[in-house]
Amino acid sequence: MKLGEQEVSGLSYIEQKRLLVDSLLDKYLPRANSYPQMLHQAMRYSVLAGGKRIRPILALTTYEAFGGHNDNVIHPAACALEMVHTYSLIHDDLPCMDDDDLRRGMPTLHKKYNEATAVLAGDALHDIAFDLLAGSGSAAAVKELAQAIGTYGMLGGQMADVEAEGQEVSLEQIQYIHTHKTGALIRASVRIGGLLAGVNEKTLARLTQYGEKTGLAFQIIDDILDVEGDQSKLGKTIGSDCKNEKATYPGVVGLAQSHDDANQLIDEAIAISREFELKDNHFVILARYIGQRDN
Repeated sequence: MKLGEQEVSGLSYIEQKRLLVDSLLDKYLPRANSYPQMLHQAMRYSVLAGGKRIRPILALTTYEAFGGHNDNVIHPAACALEMVHTYSLIHDDLPCMDDDDLRRGMPTLHKKYNEATAVLAGDALHDIAFDLLAGSGSAAAVKELAQAIGTYGMLGGQMADVEAEGQEVSLEQIQYIHTHKTGALIRASVRIGGLLAGVNEKTLARLTQYGEKTGLAFQIIDDILDVEGDQSKLGKTIGSDCKNEKATYPGVVGLAQSHDDANQLIDEAIAISREFELKDNHFVILARYIGQRDN
């Protein structure tokens, strides 16, 4: 099917932002030849391995949509979000967690180096993320990220995910896992962009809802792709959730309902974004991209 002009424009927007984020990440990461070299090389290996860069793009999009214009504020903040995301993936892949061999089509960090280096690289990315975000001068943004990845956010969701392995879970439980383990950082990415742009409380509340819906949809689709995705596109082993007896959305409601729920969440996110009455509504483009992704 031939893409329409709007879809092509949307893909171009996402690709332009992705390339910007890649260049900024290279800039903010420690140089590979600076001591301790192995640690810095490991950090760069995982961060620069590619990826959709959804979280920093969401922050950039929100900031710019609502009048933000200081690159020295939003660029480090956006990269902080990607570094936190990468740190979570490095730790998630460890033998004590999901024990995965591939990430983005490459050996996982503990396979490429070793477990100790992987743990330290993840810790170091967590540290540099807060150093970058603190440079924004916004205590609210720093607090937002801390809460998103803490025990009431990503880490809490990760713990619930571990506890649910091999167990029969309810829809409520799987939604808790997904909205915390994955959704919390996506929601925070949108909110941080809004906070740094100085949006009012009403707009921030609607941005929060947009982030929550796209965040949950993102993880539902991730679960679907683990069942019926293309391993060459995903860059990781298909069926790892089943192998590890993980609690998944399709495992609770089935594939058909999972597709329906993800589509409904994306539709609701788009409806929210249209309330902003933006001339160039990149929130619609991003929601559709999340809903239609195959990797």
